[in-house]
Amino acid sequence: MLNKIIFAELGLECIPEYKFHDKRRWRFDFAIVGRKISVEIEGGIWSGGRHTRGKGFIGDIEKYNTATAMGWKVIRIQPNDYTSALAFIKMILDNE
Repeated sequence: MLNKIIFAELGLECIPEYKFHDKRRWRFDFAIVGRKISVEIEGGIWSGGRHTRGKGFIGDIEKYNTATAMGWKVIRIQPNDYTSALAFIKMILDNE
C-alpha cells in the first residue's frame, strides 16, 4: 500500500521487502532504492511484539546502524502511519 502512495504522490518507485545487505537476510519493509531511502514499519508497539522485546530490539539496532553506515536513510513509522512516512520522505528529498 505504501509503495503505491509513494508512487502516486512522488512518482518514485518504492520496492516492498527490499533486501539491502549481501551477507545478511535483512530486508526493509519498503525502499526507494535510487535515493537510498527506506521505511520500516515498527509492529507490536503496544502488544510486546518482536521489535519491542530485548533480542528483537537489539537486532533492529544492528540492522538500522548497518544500513545507516551503508548510506541508507531509515524512516521508522508505526503501522499505517503513511502520512508521516510521506512527510519524512519529502523532507529528505527537499534536503538533497
